[in-house]
Amino acid sequence: MIKRNKLFGNQTRVTFCLPRDAPPGPVSVVGCFNGWVPGRHELVTRRDGTRTVTVKLGPGEYRFRYLASGGVWLDDESADQVDERGSLLRL
Repeated sequence: MIKRNKLFGNQTRVTFCLPRDAPPGPVSVVGCFNGWVPGRHELVTRRDGTRTVTVKLGPGEYRFRYLASGGVWLDDESADQVDERGSLLRL
């Protein structure tokens, strides 16, 4: 799930959210906004059991995917578009 909150100016706070244990183990969101570097934006477990990470992004289009332990790649069905290149977020 993706949550978007407009900030002052042209920035948007984007929160990437996954359920507690699906998939199990550590998960990072990787994409063009962080150079596709795993671990830079690792999801953190919250009190309600969900796992989230938040990034601030300017207007544009951003490709991203989730990378779970064991090299498992996942897409986010709540993205603006999902295709063979992964998930697409439009801000």
